Amino acid sequence: MTANKQSNSFDAEAAKSRCRDYRKRILEISQQVTALHIAAAFSCTEIVDLIYNGLMNRTDDGTPMDTFLMSKGHGCMIQYVVLEDLGILNRKDLDLYCTPEGRLGCHPDYGNPGIEASTGSLGHGLSMAVGMAYAEKLKGRGVKIYVVISDGEAQEGSTWEALMMASSMGLDNLIVFMDNNDFQSLGRTSETHPSFYPVLDKITAFGWEAVELDGHDAEPLFKAATDRQGGKPFMAIAKTTKGKGVSYMENVPIWHYRAPNPEEYEQAMKELESSS
Repeated sequence: MTANKQSNSFDAEAAKSRCRDYRKRILEISQQVTALHIAAAFSCTEIVDLIYNGLMNRTDDGTPMDTFLMSKGHGCMIQYVVLEDLGILNRKDLDLYCTPEGRLGCHPDYGNPGIEASTGSLGHGLSMAVGMAYAEKLKGRGVKIYVVISDGEAQEGSTWEALMMASSMGLDNLIVFMDNNDFQSLGRTSETHPSFYPVLDKITAFGWEAVELDGHDAEPLFKAATDRQGGKPFMAIAKTTKGKGVSYMENVPIWHYRAPNPEEYEQAMKELESSS
């Protein structure tokens, strides 16, 4: 199989349509289980869509050639529905999400189709990605490693060790998106860890090329990731809204965990429909 080249353009309107449908699919699944991380998935929906449908190189049959790690494991619902859309996971896989009969859990498990690493113990994903990026540099295949991390897992020392090693080894094939929604489980990161800010200054001080952008506006994110200077690992610090797209979920901590009841489900679906 041969690799298709990465596109030089990004269809923002098509992306908006896909992201609306992805959010609706996650809501559908929420009616089959008592709890899932909806808000965490909604905050990085545009980012994950951009990676899979805008940035990753593919083979001639559509299979991704590059590697993606959802280090922010509790956001995996968006990865699952994108993989379903690409035909890598099937509908039954998602319909059996978090059931004894199914194979998809509330965090990604390595070995399932399209899942390159088990994550959810926050802070490990970026370290694994550094090793993968280094291995690909040695192989010389031109494979890129894409990662989504959360601002919450930046509290882990292993994240900063990975940041230091990536720049020290010149891993310019490592592209990271930080889902900077200012929430970690039930509290705001800016309140519990104010010294984390300003984020951009810290990332660039560790030798990375980095930008800060709106995480729900995919077109500038695409441009930043494709027009980067190179020679260094790259990070887009993406300002996002937890629960984006459903008014009563946005920045409301309880939606880190719970599934909507039937009335809440109907309201969420109506809001998403009206946003088209």
